[in-house]
Amino acid sequence: MEFDYDVVIVGGAFSGAATALLLKRKHPAARVLLIEKAEEFDRKVGESTTEISSCYMTRILGLSNYLGHHQLVKQGLRMWFSKGPGQRFDDCVEVGAKYQARLPTFQVDRSTLDTHMIERAVAAGCALRRPGKVMRIDLAGAKGQSVTIAHGGQEETFRARWVVDASGRAAMLARKLGHFRQNTEHPINAVWARFSGVKDWDSYDWRERFPDYANACRTARSWATNHLMGHGWWCWIIPLKGGDVSAGLVYDSRIFQLGEGANLSERLRAHLLTHPVGREIFRDAAVIEHDVHAFSALPYVSAKVCGDGWASVGDAAGFIDPLYSPGLDFCSYTTCYVANMIASQLAGEAVAERVRYYNEQYAVTYRLWFETLYKDKYFYMGDAELMSAALLLDVGSYFVGLVTPVYRNPEREFLRLPFEGMPGRIVGGMMKFYNRRLVALAKRRLATGTYGVANGGWRELYDGFVPDIRVRKLIQKGLFRWWKAELTNLRLMMSASVPYRAPAATSTAAVNA
Repeated sequence: MEFDYDVVIVGGAFSGAATALLLKRKHPAARVLLIEKAEEFDRKVGESTTEISSCYMTRILGLSNYLGHHQLVKQGLRMWFSKGPGQRFDDCVEVGAKYQARLPTFQVDRSTLDTHMIERAVAAGCALRRPGKVMRIDLAGAKGQSVTIAHGGQEETFRARWVVDASGRAAMLARKLGHFRQNTEHPINAVWARFSGVKDWDSYDWRERFPDYANACRTARSWATNHLMGHGWWCWIIPLKGGDVSAGLVYDSRIFQLGEGANLSERLRAHLLTHPVGREIFRDAAVIEHDVHAFSALPYVSAKVCGDGWASVGDAAGFIDPLYSPGLDFCSYTTCYVANMIASQLAGEAVAERVRYYNEQYAVTYRLWFETLYKDKYFYMGDAELMSAALLLDVGSYFVGLVTPVYRNPEREFLRLPFEGMPGRIVGGMMKFYNRRLVALAKRRLATGTYGVANGGWRELYDGFVPDIRVRKLIQKGLFRWWKAELTNLRLMMSASVPYRAPAATSTAAVNA
């Protein structure tokens, strides 16, 4: 059959460009067309990378030099807890690394990263239509797929063997084919903006005002992904190269409601100031005009991510939660797998089994990733004892199960989706168990008025996570803190048997009052 292209990729940002790059590397003769609707990329969420996505970008995509010269090196993640707005800054609980991060991770401005990626794809030999608006996609399996776009004031139609959906939250193929599913078990919303004038976490004046705070840490707090934690919500604070800071609020609408205000930026800024740490950092900060965004009903998934002649990658396949920055992890696994699968098919190999695997295992990966890390987590994330236990166990498990193997052999491990096989199910079951227990402990504390009572007067700065046997020490610390919370729960049960009653949803306005 005659085709205009072997592969048409809808979406030219990170996922689309990464798929195109790997396709050309694995099958240089492949004719690849990228279709990107935006004339210029804008900033978007997903600025913080993890050890997995950073390994993919450096060791698979070869972006080490670019990232080192044009983006910020990230210094891990850090969480801050408080008892209320009136608490002193240096009395708030701080949990995070004491020393410099052991593995390279980055704080990225997605507009510049996406621009670099699409430029590399074009330099590798991919064709580009930009701006190009997709008007229609027709799928016909082995007979070929057709994509009609509006470009340069006229319509163009291209026939291809494969269509790859990298359209992000638009999830064009999932919606077209009826596979799009909202994750109603996880009703979270997000509001975010970029700020100027944010206070430097490591500036000299901290030494005079809070010397214990200043002397406790050996790495740059300002280059970490800092989190302000509360009951039913959390805020991210991410520095970007050039001096701007990304800050956003994510909240579970069952538990928390954002206070009223003149506009979204003022509502977000008002909420940041309710936390003692946020008040210190954002006191003199200003929202950058026209750079405020919001999403409701954040999580979703495609019930099917691949078929005869089509596949979805990155956010077009699904999204769960920005906590722990898993978005680019999913992009890494899905783009690498799909590019390898299509390249094999173009080389004459049968890929029916790979299509089956991708559909079945992606569903398992999404479901277990959600249930192990996020389901009902917002009930306990405002309690420093419970959330710090979860942090140590979550990240420790991540290093044991994913980070260590992928750094040993990235070419192999990025072709295996997480939670694969019986070992993956067993680990997933263990993680689901401790997450459910922490939720139950939080509800008991809420019912007895003891939620967050330890959110002051201590700081835990650990050595940092490493992809070897040393990570067991941090997992043991997390287990000990969880078991200690279980003993506290037993005392609460013996002192008074009080059934849990869900508290009324809190809001920024209620906190300010």
